[in-house]
Amino acid sequence: MQLAILVLLMGWLYSSILARLVAQWWHDPNFSHGFFVPLFSLLVIWQTRSRLVSVPLRPSWVGLPLMIVALSVLVVGVLGAELFLSRVSLLLVIAALIVFFLGWQSFRAVLFPWAFLILMIPIPAILFNQITFPLQLLTSKVASGVLPVIGVPVLREGNVITLPAMSLEVAEACSGIRSLLSLVALSIIYGYLLEKRNSIRVLLALASVPIAVAANSLRIVGTGLLVQYWDPDKAEGFFHLFSGWLIFVVSMILLLLLHQIFYWIWDREDSDLSEDEAEA
Repeated sequence: MQLAILVLLMGWLYSSILARLVAQWWHDPNFSHGFFVPLFSLLVIWQTRSRLVSVPLRPSWVGLPLMIVALSVLVVGVLGAELFLSRVSLLLVIAALIVFFLGWQSFRAVLFPWAFLILMIPIPAILFNQITFPLQLLTSKVASGVLPVIGVPVLREGNVITLPAMSLEVAEACSGIRSLLSLVALSIIYGYLLEKRNSIRVLLALASVPIAVAANSLRIVGTGLLVQYWDPDKAEGFFHLFSGWLIFVVSMILLLLLHQIFYWIWDREDSDLSEDEAEA
């Protein structure tokens, strides 16, 4: 009965917020990875269910002030028309309920899948713009540095790369933010499912950022070569869209190769350590 009442109350509070969140996942390609985030969190909880059941239940009254804080964040978000705060309040409410009914040990047991849910919430527009523009400049700098090396003269002005055939603008959609956000989420999922050592998991998650930037710069370089040596019109339309998917696949391959390198280095160190202990 308590669970049913809580579900009804949360549905009443967050139904419209969740509906707009899912709609943004569906319509905004930058955050389409949001569909996979709650599914992965549920998968982690399901895989660790035997350990979660064994955690002793020690409800804590600290969950009550946490609930007040979470609902206050919801009120501020709704009154201020700030979607990010409204959505974050859902995670805070979930944390408060776990602490209040199950205790801190139970919350620590589900900390990873709970924290992973933050990736399903789109970045606020003000922060999104602060990230995308530096990415546009960085991508254009890298591309304008690589293209002359392979025989294509360029002139860069900000995020605009002027080629002999035409000018290329590294727009917001080409900044790489979409592949960056998706690759960060997928690198965490990949590390959790296929790697047992937390140190390598963290390294893979951190490495996803430079990998995404490098892969997107490679996309701009490829577009420049396409414009210069084939047909400027081919830089738009299907080939432009296809290159985005192709570069994301390349990013995943680079992540897999990096994992194999980490795996080889760690195994070699472990074997050397075992040999030293055997000799001692």
